[in-house]
Amino acid sequence: MSDSDIDSPVRRYVELGLRLGRHNPDIVDSYYGRKQWRDRIDAEPVRPAEELRDAAGELIAEFDADTHLGSARARWLRSQTVGLHTVARHLAGERIEYLDEVELCYGVRPERITTDEVMAAQHALDRALKGASDEASAPLSQRLAAMRERHVIPVDKLRGVIDNLAQELRARTRAAFGLPDEEGVSFDLVSDKPWSGFNVYQGGFHSLVTINTDLPVLSTSIAHLIAHEAYPGHHTEGCRKELGLVRERGQLEQSIALIGTPSCLLAEGLADLGLEALVGPDTHAATEPMLRDAGVHIELESVQALSVFSETLARARGTLALMLHADAAPVDDVVRTAQQWFVIDEARATQMVRFLTDPTWRAYVFCYAEGHRLCRAFMAGDPRRFARLLDEQFTPQELAAAA
Repeated sequence: MSDSDIDSPVRRYVELGLRLGRHNPDIVDSYYGRKQWRDRIDAEPVRPAEELRDAAGELIAEFDADTHLGSARARWLRSQTVGLHTVARHLAGERIEYLDEVELCYGVRPERITTDEVMAAQHALDRALKGASDEASAPLSQRLAAMRERHVIPVDKLRGVIDNLAQELRARTRAAFGLPDEEGVSFDLVSDKPWSGFNVYQGGFHSLVTINTDLPVLSTSIAHLIAHEAYPGHHTEGCRKELGLVRERGQLEQSIALIGTPSCLLAEGLADLGLEALVGPDTHAATEPMLRDAGVHIELESVQALSVFSETLARARGTLALMLHADAAPVDDVVRTAQQWFVIDEARATQMVRFLTDPTWRAYVFCYAEGHRLCRAFMAGDPRRFARLLDEQFTPQELAAAA
């Protein structure tokens, strides 16, 4: 297929994303599209952010006209370009109210969690963890710290645990949703990152997944992490969309993943939902035998209670971000609030807030809780609808309307 065969608005969308990536490489999360397009962008001078902002505005108008693209595809491309327009405005030094930035980039306008909601969730967790153990009278913070310590996976065992889980989840994903025969994931352990895990989809049905070991990796969350990044999460979505949208339909816009766009919200939402779609709502009970086979244990009832608490507090990370960027609260104050709300030590709270202060990720945090909420409502307990999330392009508004 020659360049003349490619819809020119699609090419300009891809080139816009690549040009923004010259300002901040993190904006281009992954690219496996036409090499000559990237080579051409890499060889040219860096375009001023103001020029890219104006180009994005013109492209939005073209998608509004929808002269030759299918309307659903044009709506998806328009929503993506609105996000890129916002990114370009930010790079050009324009001040954008934080909630407006979140809504323009990711298609949602979230609400804050209240202190009463946080305290109610803490009290419920406190009651669930009392039990009859010797620690029952200790403060919740001490009991949680001790519980987390009992679930630390030693670094020298971590690769084996990852490989065992990935093999099992891969087999189940292949059976439930299908995977290309030649697909594969490489796992690597890294440090000094603001996130716990990261997937780079490299094209050709292959991903590189990096796991951050700055903080101890816990058996309470490792199965969810592998599901989120690989099977049936980000890697599986990348494979399914490359096969169906890029290779079969020639929709080359899907060959670039761009931070600051609504597709991130759906990608994180489906990745967070993936383990539930694969094994059912009680994910810890379903994965406990896998962990046992890998040589690690979980205290099932305690971990299930912690999971309920964590899901309730999913919105709390977004509220911390609002404190930082909408309220201009000092970072140290937000770290202390994170410690109090999540009942975690200073190191974990600092790592959490580090992600929220990173210029690339400061608005991204809402992709997790809001994306999960939208995708779960759409799936409605039916894995066949999860398969649609893997295969199709949706905007957040379309997903909400279809739920």
